[in-house]
Amino acid sequence: MKIRMKLSALVMLMLPAFVQAQELFTTPELAASSFAKAVISQDEAALTKVLGDNWRQYLPDDKADPEAVARFIRDWKVSHKIEQSGDTAHLNVGQENWQLPIPMVKTDAGWHFDMQKAADEILTRTIGLNELSAIQAIDAYVSAQEDYFELNQQYAQKFVSSEGKKDGLYWPLKPGEEPSPLGPSFSPEQPGMGYHGYHFRILTAQGADAPGGAKNYISDGKMADGFALIAWPVEYGETGVTTFMVDNQGVIYQKDLEEETPEKVQEIKEFNPDKSWQQVP
Repeated sequence: MKIRMKLSALVMLMLPAFVQAQELFTTPELAASSFAKAVISQDEAALTKVLGDNWRQYLPDDKADPEAVARFIRDWKVSHKIEQSGDTAHLNVGQENWQLPIPMVKTDAGWHFDMQKAADEILTRTIGLNELSAIQAIDAYVSAQEDYFELNQQYAQKFVSSEGKKDGLYWPLKPGEEPSPLGPSFSPEQPGMGYHGYHFRILTAQGADAPGGAKNYISDGKMADGFALIAWPVEYGETGVTTFMVDNQGVIYQKDLEEETPEKVQEIKEFNPDKSWQQVP
């Protein structure tokens, strides 16, 4: 699942059918002002003129996120400045000094936005945001399992409860009921989708390298002796890079399983962080 970042939301406007030359500017300040004006006015033709006709190659989403556009407009009005280093400049906006990942570069003809250079930065930010979201989701899972144990004296063996039951971490809320320990996002409805670019799977055992040694968490059908989880990117190198694991102690471990991540994850049946896994700070 691809995540719409703040940048991509700003430029997801329909591409005009005609072809025109990308606009050049005498200063990066003028380039930034033209970009902001196009976003604020939602002028499709002006935006394409500023970014160039090929911007959809790098930002293929088909529509803008109104909330992200509103945030950019608000931040632009609060403050905006140019950070320049040689022939490259960036636009920073707002109190948090958020930086637009599309650099402005200088050529003999003038300054222009460079979408090709922006592509790597956008991907890096997407991966970083997804990995941070995965870590936060893992923390939420640990808390949800602890809450579930308080209610049932055992841990949940699945994310979503069977229909009409509360045998998972999530169940539909009925009037007057307390909410379930976890939301439904860990188990997406459509196959292949993930949560913020990551898949999640519950592990029901641990290996010899885990604290306490090898053991099965399940006894007599109940998982009461611990719990664990593994999380890995939906598309390696696109939605994430790092694979994460956690157990009931709440310590998250990470490892780059590289291009063979999908195959290697399927082979992992237990929580077993050997020396090749590193703790997440």
